[in-house]
Order: sequence, then structure tokens, then C-alpha cells
Amino acid sequence: MTSGTAAVTVFGSLHYDITVQSPARPRKGETVTGHSWRPKFGGKGRNQAVAAARVGVRTLMVGTVGDDQFGREMLADLDAHGIDRRFVRVAEGAGSGMSVAIFDAEGDYGAVIVSGANLTLSPADVAAASALWPETAVLVLQNEVPDEANLAAARAARQAGASVILNAAPARAMPDDLAPLVDVLVVNAIEAAAMCGVTEPASIEEAMAAARRLARDFPAAVVTAGSAGVAYAARSDELLIPARAVKVESTHGAGDEFVGHLAASLARGAPIQAALAAANDAAARLVATPEHLRR
Repeated sequence: MTSGTAAVTVFGSLHYDITVQSPARPRKGETVTGHSWRPKFGGKGRNQAVAAARVGVRTLMVGTVGDDQFGREMLADLDAHGIDRRFVRVAEGAGSGMSVAIFDAEGDYGAVIVSGANLTLSPADVAAASALWPETAVLVLQNEVPDEANLAAARAARQAGASVILNAAPARAMPDDLAPLVDVLVVNAIEAAAMCGVTEPASIEEAMAAARRLARDFPAAVVTAGSAGVAYAARSDELLIPARAVKVESTHGAGDEFVGHLAASLARGAPIQAALAAANDAAARLVATPEHLRR
């Protein structure tokens, strides 16, 4: 299940997802007849933790679920993937986070998220998990939980000597105190455009320009640009990782797969180019896998 003592800690969201297969996503005021639906486990935090654990790196999860059936099933899912969830809190009086994602015939999707218990994650959860910070090599954060919770987790991890990856998704304004605690920023083209105030990058060259701009505020920035590839910029280094040509079954979760594999590779001590290449390959494999065959 694990190798060595290096550990990835994911601090973030847990959602119970319902996925709907449809010929097209509805426009405003439109009802579309779908083909099928099924439940699955998600949340950026959960997905990234599962991706890291799949690599074989010891993976820990800090998050919250509701005191409901969805919550109980999500805890069992973490257990099934060998993820240490001692510090996943059951929030009394709050429903579990959930989402509904609608996939069209091309494999693209739109989703609605109800955060539920995830919004109760707080600095108190960081303090309660004090035993795990010395065990953490890489901390992974996302934007599906409150900013003050992310900030507290980043401080605790950095004080313990861990590196911090921030997947700034969904895009939103960032607390001024958080950026100095982040070692690697990871965003997709849409999020990069929102953070840089530019048009969404449509080529690898435009993705690199966005990564360079973000690297002014972070030690390193990664911009994933789908079929255009991946751009990495640091203050003393730049890398372009070409996309793998695959038949797209679904893009859902590709970013989380990338982040989880990147964190696991870095926790193992891989150089950044090898870690980015491994993450890019993992995301491509996921994109080429039909939704119903994914775990």
C-alpha cells in the first residue's frame, strides 16, 4: 500500500457526487433527457488523495463529512483506498458535501457543488491533526474549503518542514498571507486566466506566458492546458511538457489526478521534470478511461 516514510497530506474537500450522462448539457431554461446516472465519490481533496495513494505513497486526509449516509460511505471509500483518515471529522448538524455533474456526448461536463460540511473545516481541525504534520512531506490544498482553514494548514505544514502545493481551484481571490506559504501553484487554463487577468490560454506558449506571470508571486507555477500540454515556470527554470495524444472519454477529474500524482512524486524526492511528466501521463490515462470504469 505504501512505500517509505514520505507522506502526502491532503487537506480539503470530500463530496458525494452524482454523475449524469446526457447528449448535451442544458442551456438556461432547457430540460435535456439523459441516458443514465450513477453515484461516485469525489471532491477535489478526496480525488487528489486517492491519486496519491494509488502511486503507493503513504497518504493522509484531513477533511469533514456530514453525519449522514453519504458521509459514512465516503469514510468507507477512504478506507478502501488505504488512506489514513484519522483526522476526517464527522460534522454534526451539517450535511455532507455533494455535487451533480452532467457529462455531454464529447465527454465534457458542467457541475454544481453543494459544499455542506466542507465549509466547517477550520483552524481547529488543523490543531486537532497536529500529530500528522511532522509526518508530512507534501501538503496539498485546494479552494473548496474556507481560506482560514487552508492558511492554518499551510502554516502548520511549513513549520514542520513540508512543501505546500496549492491547487487554486475553483479560482477565487487569495488571502495575502497564503501565497508566501505556497511552494508550487497548480492551475488550469481557466484558473490561470482568472488569476492573471488575461484571456484563457489556448496554446502552450500562452500557458507558459501565464505560468511566468504567476511565478512572480509564487516560487513555481504550473499551468495545465489540456491538449496543449503543461507549462512550468519557476524563478530559475522553465519546462514544457507536451500533452499525450489519447481518445478522450471524459475530462472529469483530470486536474485532480495530475495534482495527486505530482504530490506523490515530489514526496518521493523525484525531480520536478520527472514529477510533472508522471502527473501528465496519469491525467492522460484518466481522460482515456470511461467514467464507469474509474474507482
